[in-house]
This record gives sequence, structure tokens and C-alpha cells, in this order.
Amino acid sequence: MKILRIYVDTSVLGGCFDPEFAPWSNGLLADFHAGHFRAVLSDLLALEVGRAPRAVQEVYAELATLGSERVRVTDAALDLQALYEARSVLGPRYRADMLHIALATVADVDVLVSWNFKHIVRFDRIRLFNAANLEQGYKLLAIHSPREVTSYGSGADASG
Repeated sequence: MKILRIYVDTSVLGGCFDPEFAPWSNGLLADFHAGHFRAVLSDLLALEVGRAPRAVQEVYAELATLGSERVRVTDAALDLQALYEARSVLGPRYRADMLHIALATVADVDVLVSWNFKHIVRFDRIRLFNAANLEQGYKLLAIHSPREVTSYGSGADASG
């Protein structure tokens, strides 16, 4: 069975320490530990985590040791980010959010997870991101919160 490749943005790691999001962020980490999913980490995530609190940096370091995949910033991702900006999917202040989407798209991940409901995990934005992706020959990008991806923290049996 194919293991899903899941692109993780910074909000997911920070969510490990937020009472509202911790059950699902930590559940997703448990899924990575159990080998249910493979984490996809980007250069952008590493940069953002470098400015985060120590505890978030430690979660990132732990995740990086679990056989995660590393995605580099490429010209293709930067071009896609520029297209999102040209289409006003988000404003220029949110280039990092657009770059996360572009990196995940170009890396052909199965899912991007985020707690960013304002700019990323929003039906209207997802449609706009995906319209640009399809126009450029990429597949649709599934974007969900960790709560939608893991069963941990939901009261359900984590094994499935």
C-alpha cells in the first residue's frame, strides 16, 4: 500500500503546543512515527522554524529524523507562487503561504496540512490555488487540517 506523502506547514508544528490544535497535531506526529504517513518538509519550513520557539524547533528536528522527505525551493515553485500572486489568490504580504502551496504542488504531494484557516485551508482559496495549478499542468492539491487527516485526538481508535 502506498504511504501518503504529507507536506507539513509551520502551523502544524506550532499546533503541538496550542490546546485547541494539540490533539491533532500531535496525532499526526504519532502517525508519522508509526509510518502511516511520510512527512514532506521544505526549505521554507526550515527557515520559518528557525525563528520559532525552541519547542517547535525540537518537534521539527524530531520529524526530520523520521525518514521525512525534503523539498527545495525551485524556479518552478517560485514561478507558481508568482502566478498565485498575479491572480491575487493572496496578497503580497502572504508570499510565504503561497510558496508553501507552490512547493507542495510542485513536489506532487498527496496532501498539504495546515491550521491556517485564513489563507490556506479555505474552500475559496483552495479553488483558486488549484485553478492555477491545473492551468500549469499540475494536479489538484488536497489541502486539509490535521484534524481531517489523523484519527488521533478524535476519540476514535488511532489504528484506523
